[in-house]
Amino acid sequence: MISIDKLGVEFSATPLFLDASFVVNPKDRIALVGKNGAGKSTMLKIIAGMQEPTYGQVARQKDITIGYLPQVMVLADSRTVREEAETAFAHISEMQERLEKMNEEIARRTDYESESYMALIEKFTHENDRFTMMGGTNYHAELERTLQGLGFQRTDFDRPTSEFSGGWRMRIELAKLLLQKPDLLLLDEPTNHLDIGSIQWLEQFLAQRANAVILVSHDRAFINNVTNRTIEITCHRINDYKVKYDEYVKLRDERREQQIRAYENQQKEIADIKQFIETFRYKPTKSNQVQSRIKMLEKIVPIEIDEVDTSSLHLKFPPCLRSGDYPIICEDVGKRYGNHQVFADVTLTIKRGEKVAFVGNNGEGKSTLVKCIMGEIPFEGNLKIGHNVQIGYFAQNQAQLLDGDITVFDTIDRVAKGDIRLKIRDILGAFMFGGEASDKYVKVLSGGERSRLAMIRLLLEPVNLLILDEPTNHLDMQSKDVLKQAIRDFDGTAIIVSHDRDFLDGLVEKVYEFGGGKVREHLGGIYDFLQKKQIESLNELGRNMNSAGSPSASTTSPTKAWQTSSASKASSVPTSSDENLASKTQALLSYAEQKERNKLIKRAEKAVETAEQKVTQLEEELAEIEQKLATPDGASNTTLFTQYGELKNQLAAAEDEWTEASLKLEEVKEGA
Repeated sequence: MISIDKLGVEFSATPLFLDASFVVNPKDRIALVGKNGAGKSTMLKIIAGMQEPTYGQVARQKDITIGYLPQVMVLADSRTVREEAETAFAHISEMQERLEKMNEEIARRTDYESESYMALIEKFTHENDRFTMMGGTNYHAELERTLQGLGFQRTDFDRPTSEFSGGWRMRIELAKLLLQKPDLLLLDEPTNHLDIGSIQWLEQFLAQRANAVILVSHDRAFINNVTNRTIEITCHRINDYKVKYDEYVKLRDERREQQIRAYENQQKEIADIKQFIETFRYKPTKSNQVQSRIKMLEKIVPIEIDEVDTSSLHLKFPPCLRSGDYPIICEDVGKRYGNHQVFADVTLTIKRGEKVAFVGNNGEGKSTLVKCIMGEIPFEGNLKIGHNVQIGYFAQNQAQLLDGDITVFDTIDRVAKGDIRLKIRDILGAFMFGGEASDKYVKVLSGGERSRLAMIRLLLEPVNLLILDEPTNHLDMQSKDVLKQAIRDFDGTAIIVSHDRDFLDGLVEKVYEFGGGKVREHLGGIYDFLQKKQIESLNELGRNMNSAGSPSASTTSPTKAWQTSSASKASSVPTSSDENLASKTQALLSYAEQKERNKLIKRAEKAVETAEQKVTQLEEELAEIEQKLATPDGASNTTLFTQYGELKNQLAAAEDEWTEASLKLEEVKEGA
């Protein structure tokens, strides 16, 4: 479908990638990965035909259609949401016009036996079949399903696009791309402006209904659920792994270990050759051998080790005063803009040390409540900030608030105080701004680099309440992992507004759901919340089916109107129909419950498998040390004895984990 052969891109004689070659096949689901600045977005633009490479070729199959969603685009504001989305079906309208013209010609002609007439009939049949296959007769329903899947309400369809924020207009562009059903979808950070529900819908769409897909994303859960192949850009080259992201990480680490061993062997060989040359350079009897070694040295091709950000971010929030027991207390808090009630009667208490998540659809009030807590906007009700609370706030637009006309170093130097100014270079290095990168002007930084710089500013002052509004947008996976660990180690309180399930998993112990003007508290982690929401939606479906005949079920929806009509007719027939309906509802709920149990069983089995692998690995490591201890040198090596004792303790703990996981699996199976 797409063939990329020996592709190279250079900027001012600096290579971005060299001799890149790979093939995109139908139904491929490819994750394009690499550190920020590696060239992922550039590669998408080249494939889309929007940028030319320095050298190499991109061969595209004839008549192939490509849909491209960039991170940033300029959007028109002259149509409603529905009208803008309908532009995706311009090709269907053109096809419909051609079919109408052919139909008129067929009706007008009378030369039924001629070859041209038969050719016209054949062409009309072929085009009509294509028209039907492309959904020409029911594209309006497809359009509405897609818009709703991406978070739009029916009441939004006839609103002008100018009324929506940039994030929502990006959703319209994404909807248009999905509705066009191109042969290849190129998506650059498609989840940045989506909430959790829309991300899950997009996952299912891409996995089940899309053709080939190449996507760039820092949402690990998203790319794991969508992709089956990972293409890595590293060291200016392409590495192609035919596996999803998590498996790629394991293979990449193994590959790098092999590279390190080969590199070390090569360095030893080079050192030996150089030593020979230096030792015998001035001895006439060894001149031929010296010249041979010099030629050998010139022919050695240096082994490259895949790029890994060794400047790992070790974040540690500075110590701060202990806050009161309850940093945030909300009592009947509400916020309204004109006639629009964002939320009302919000009552919640966040205790010291808790890590909580604010989740919900965009526009439901997550950032609004954060602004209320920060005192940036007026509100109704009582909102109390606890004793000694010092807030560190990272807003969605924090990165855009930076001064673009000063350097990275100056940005931090202007806010740093006291002894911390002596460590600015070290701090910047920890955030991958080491060396010359600290002298870059802010205006030339990428979105991810700006976010990291804004995060450094947050870390410079001691706080005991962190409020992070979408902190992971534009951060790469390594940065997110380190930030997540820093928040875990933070002994203060944290409120995190995020749609990134992988980031929130294992980080928060309480979830506040925003929706319908209310804020609901859910105890447990993010996947506990999502699991509960899935069950609730199925139960809601069952209740809707049971109440189909009630007056409250009557709406303007054609489907529900039909249900109401059918239900009213059914009231005059024997009660066996009601029993059948109840049994169907019960069967649906039983299926949902069984599906949920199966998920629990699979999760428990995975835990047992992981524990078994850990035990096996530790046993192998112990066996290796035991072999070394059996030698005379090993028997006198105190370091080996220390390692042996530590491994024994780790093995005992791993065996305990395996026992607990096995017992949990038995309990789950018995409950099923």
